[in-house]
Parts: sequence; structure tokens; C-alpha cells
Amino acid sequence: MNDDSRETGTDSSSSKVGDAGLWQRFFRPSRQRSIAFICAVGFAVGVVFWGGFNWSMEMTNTESFCLSCHEMEENVYREYRKTIHYTNRTGVRATCPDCHVPREWGHKMVRKIQASNELLHHLLGSLDTREKFENKRLKLAKNEWKRMKRNDSRECRNCHDFDFMDLTKQENRANRRHEQALKENKTCIDCHKGIAHELPAGIEEAERELAVGFARGGVTAR
Repeated sequence: MNDDSRETGTDSSSSKVGDAGLWQRFFRPSRQRSIAFICAVGFAVGVVFWGGFNWSMEMTNTESFCLSCHEMEENVYREYRKTIHYTNRTGVRATCPDCHVPREWGHKMVRKIQASNELLHHLLGSLDTREKFENKRLKLAKNEWKRMKRNDSRECRNCHDFDFMDLTKQENRANRRHEQALKENKTCIDCHKGIAHELPAGIEEAERELAVGFARGGVTAR
């Protein structure tokens, strides 16, 4: 074997030894640092990571974040400002995330993942004009009605709950409708579509379609 071959072999062996040493140092505790120290550093890094993650979740769970997309500000938000959920005699408001983002952590994460599709369409300009929004209003509304029907209007029930309603203090019409809803096992969205946004054209057909779909699928409100 000539000198060049020996040098090449030596370099290759040194490289392998160096790589092995790198991985050993990565997985083997340091001689200069105790395991307790390494665990403490890891715990601190974990706390910082979790704090940053939770902060980002909360920042994307505000009305101001929702309105950072002009599709929201120029369409549904203007409608919402005319409703009782925006302004009322008590000053108690229900903002975008109160109605459209679950409070429970697991459900919230699922909703956040689903919302990534909404961000994609924002970037694609799928709803960047009033005309585009109106053309898809019915489809968007049906998606939300389905979600609320499936989860028994979970976000509504964060504030409104049949178990704590005093029906005797309600107006006659509301009293009758709520008693009927209890008997027929209905959920909030069955009767309160359009409570915060304008109803789309074609709602009658959409309601029939949804009713048939849930009946065939065996999906009930509760």
C-alpha cells in the first residue's frame, strides 16, 4: 500500500472516530456538569418553550388578531358590531374567539390546526373582495353551523346554559321556544343562526340539507 492510500485510510478512520466521539458527547453526560444541572437546564428550556408556545396561542386568540385580516374586518366584523353580542346594556361582550375557538386545550389545538387552512386562503386571496366573500358566505356559514351542531353549541354554553336559565323571567316567546328546545333536544345553533352575522341567501335549503344530513348520519345535538 502506498503512502497516499495509507493517508486516505487514516483520514477516513479519524473522521469516523470524530463522528463517534461527537455522538458520544451528545448523549453522554458531561464530566464537568452533573446530571442534576443538565436536568435543571432542560427544565428551564422547557418552561421557556412552553411559555412561548402558550403566549403565541393566546396572541392568536384575540379579536385584534382576527381583525388583522381585512376579510374579517371588512365583512363579518362590521355586521357583528350591530348585534347584541357587541354592545348591550350590561357591557358583556362575546368576541370572535369566544364564539369560534374552544376554551378546552385539546379542542383548541384541533381548531388552531384547522385554522391553518384559513390562513392559507388568506394568502391565496380567496376572500379578498366583497364579491368573493358573498359567493362563499353560505358555504362558510354551513361549515360553522355543522361544527356548532356537532359540539352541542359548546362555545355558546360557556355563557348560556339551560341548566341555569330561569325561564319564568324570560319573555313569553323566549320562554316557549326554550321549553320546546329542551323537549326536542335542540341546541343553540338550531334556532340562533344569524345571531351575530347576516344570514346568507339560501338558508332555508341549507337548513333542510343539514337536517337531513344529521338525521342520516345518526348525529344528534347531544
